[in-house]
Amino acid sequence: MEETKCYMPETLAQALEIKSRVDAIVLAGGSDLMVSHKRTIGLTPVFDRPVMIIRNLPELRKIRVNEKGECCIGAACTSAEIAASTLVPWHVRQAANRMGAIGLRNSATIGGNIANASPKGDTLGPLYLLDARVKLQSLKSEREVLVSDFIVKFKTLDIKPDELITEVIVPYSERDFDYVFWHKVGTRKANAISKITVSMALKFNKDDTVKDFRLSATATGSKTNRSRDVENIIIGKKIDTALIEKVIQAFDEVISPRAMPEFRRESTRRMIRRFLSECARHPNNRVIETYDGYHMPGAIDPVF
Repeated sequence: MEETKCYMPETLAQALEIKSRVDAIVLAGGSDLMVSHKRTIGLTPVFDRPVMIIRNLPELRKIRVNEKGECCIGAACTSAEIAASTLVPWHVRQAANRMGAIGLRNSATIGGNIANASPKGDTLGPLYLLDARVKLQSLKSEREVLVSDFIVKFKTLDIKPDELITEVIVPYSERDFDYVFWHKVGTRKANAISKITVSMALKFNKDDTVKDFRLSATATGSKTNRSRDVENIIIGKKIDTALIEKVIQAFDEVISPRAMPEFRRESTRRMIRRFLSECARHPNNRVIETYDGYHMPGAIDPVF
């Protein structure tokens, strides 16, 4: 039976010291790593390097609001903890609340979901949408990088061998927008890998022109897609049918044709059209649903 050397630091300082001298695989929830290193039924996963378990580090298990009013989520916080916290922005809570089965949500962590660098990562769409940053710490330094820049491409990260993801910082929330939207397309509403998720948010100026518009989609290429060029098409303008179709066409050209069979592409078009058309009506309900009368059981209401 193969043996894997395992480190279990009790503090973040200990973990950073270990990482400074050992090229260890970092494991928190393990929901992605245990699968990616599996062999076959009845055989334990094999790791080609030492493993460092950081699941219980107290410094990585906190959700707080910093002095700037930004939501700071510890890298080892689970999806269940994130979904239950009213400090966390609505888009992120929605994604966390629909990530796989209950057992997985109790083990999977936000740091792991980001580090897995999968284009289907449930929390990545909201994190891209809200300009979230990851805090990276080593024994000698720390830095912050946009999640969208941290994930360079499929399974590729901008991280140094001695660095750990310690926190995810989300500077925007639903309070910064007039209307919000999040929807996951899968074989089930939860307990399923996303075929696509779409996140959107919009804010109007007093003259009904668009002040801010955000749009991101997972499973649409080698990484989650968000295009400032597409968003800028609508900013400063009043929403009309022609403008909506222009946005849809522009986003259609951004996403990868190989990642987007027609049903995914058409689903994305319909969601964008639905959201912008409803925003133009200025409804009282700030959460724009996918269809008239649509309600996802257990959905989390935003805190405006």
